[in-house]
Amino acid sequence: MTPHAGTALVTGASSGIGAVYADRLAARGHDLVLVARDAARLRAAAERIGREAGVAVEVMAADLTRPSDLAAVRDRVATDADLRLLVNGAGLGPLGPSLDSPAELYDGMLDLNVRALQTLTFAAARAFADRGGGAIVNIASAVALIPERFNAAYAAQKAFVLALTQGLAAELGGKGVRLQAVLPGVTRTEFFDRAGADIGQIPAAMIMEAGDLVAAALAGLDVGEIVTLPSLPDMADWQTFEAARFHLGPNLSHRMPAARYHVG
Repeated sequence: MTPHAGTALVTGASSGIGAVYADRLAARGHDLVLVARDAARLRAAAERIGREAGVAVEVMAADLTRPSDLAAVRDRVATDADLRLLVNGAGLGPLGPSLDSPAELYDGMLDLNVRALQTLTFAAARAFADRGGGAIVNIASAVALIPERFNAAYAAQKAFVLALTQGLAAELGGKGVRLQAVLPGVTRTEFFDRAGADIGQIPAAMIMEAGDLVAAALAGLDVGEIVTLPSLPDMADWQTFEAARFHLGPNLSHRMPAARYHVG
């Protein structure tokens, strides 16, 4: 038996990356609260995981784009004294290039990818800071770093997730709360089917299995990475990128425009 590791709440737990997190966290000894819209799939997963891993698994069927459902999950995050880990795995993708997707789709994307994630992240951050410990895992995307290569709105939302995670990690330094943004590349999940896209058009060498992705992400969490890029061979490349970003810092705000604009 794995020692009890506290409860983990996973959104988007009925399929894809969220479902893999549920399995892997149960194997680590976490009791689970599984959140997704599909109650039947959640119940089936809960029964299987409980039987195989010997942990307690609770189901919360919720559509996080609905304010009442989001509030219920937020309240659970805020008040469950046994909660030690939040995985924000729920997400919604586009249907091709930005202007080819229906305008109303973006409202749902914003509600789920941004508003719901921020709401649950803040609730967990406050609760974990008060309890002196906990971890928050936010699933972003590698497109946050290369918005020119994907749907603009989706890339922007994932850039929000990255910035929120990095900024909050800085704010909560010393309070025992760990934050991690995971930036997957192309991952084999139902994401492509739901978007009506053919994953077979993508070179096989670019496609990571969801199990490998989550294994790498958990390894990154274990060693304290704030940003985990599972595909990146050399972490020094990310460190160089970060160093260049911070190098801009002293010159991001001055009283006068830079001389190169010739407007002083």
